[in-house]
Amino acid sequence: MQRVSMATIAAKAGVSKNAVSLALRGDPQIPEATRLRIEKIAAALGYTKNPVVAELMSELHKGGHPGYRRTLALLNAYPTASAFRSHPTIPAYVAGAQARAAFHGYTLDEFWLHDPELDGARLNRILRARGIRGALVVGMMNENRLPERFAPTWETLSCVVTGVRTHEPTLPFCCVDHHALVLEAMKRVIALGYRRPALVIEARIDALVERRFSAGMWVGQQALPARSRLPGFYDVDAARKDPRRFHAWLTRHEPDVLLTLYTTVKTWVEDAGLRVPDDIGLVQLERRPKSADWAGMDQHNDRAGAAGIDLLVAMLHRRESGTDAEPRATLIGGTWVPGVTVRAQPSELASTS
Repeated sequence: MQRVSMATIAAKAGVSKNAVSLALRGDPQIPEATRLRIEKIAAALGYTKNPVVAELMSELHKGGHPGYRRTLALLNAYPTASAFRSHPTIPAYVAGAQARAAFHGYTLDEFWLHDPELDGARLNRILRARGIRGALVVGMMNENRLPERFAPTWETLSCVVTGVRTHEPTLPFCCVDHHALVLEAMKRVIALGYRRPALVIEARIDALVERRFSAGMWVGQQALPARSRLPGFYDVDAARKDPRRFHAWLTRHEPDVLLTLYTTVKTWVEDAGLRVPDDIGLVQLERRPKSADWAGMDQHNDRAGAAGIDLLVAMLHRRESGTDAEPRATLIGGTWVPGVTVRAQPSELASTS
């Protein structure tokens, strides 16, 4: 298939070839609105970057020698090998990464970090044999420390993590802005008339993101009277075994809307004799395909995966590898999506009357 030229994109967009070149490199000289318009036109025309040319230009600017690299590693950090296809949210990261890698002209080779026969030394040998110099880590859902046995990989390759900020080492990362996510959800439920919102999240998950969920909730609650600032419920794992823990908290604090990650909360409140949304509202802080009718926040995990690839490719072009004392971070904004688990907006009520 014939490669789409920058001249073709420039003619369609009504700009110069140089403007197209700068826009597709994310150069700040091009206004964001123009850059996004050019990227959209390029995608519609089927444009993909040639990674060989991209690295050649990078090498020429640095006075080095060009290399042939057309594959990146996609590292599955989740305990389940099938997570890229079966997990409720991880496939969105993967889809975004795959699409963006194709745009840059790369393919992705998948590896599972929990493979008992794989460690950093062996992984590095495989990657060298395949000419792979960069890796994107996906699936850090239960911990924020990378497996120690892969230290040789983090120390020698260009690596980016999605989903969370890691520690020991902290690598460049791309994820949703969890703090802003909760603030936006709080703004929305307050606008809907709720006055006793509460957060329902497992403590270890909140700790995983450095308590950005609970911090965002605390800030959001400052818009409410002190008597309406309810404590959250952080014993979700224990409540899965004994829902009476949750029911006792629910009875004691009487929230009118719950912000949570878990669909099982709906079962718990219904078992307590409450109707959703008539008696209590529910907001999912990470909407999932199987609960698409819920109100909540779209975390745009596909964009986090795509941003991870953008950051990784930029690192490759700059020949940056190994750990960094000051790693870069890209935070993705979440978007509110209405749903049946909260009361209707006044305009919605008027339209159905």
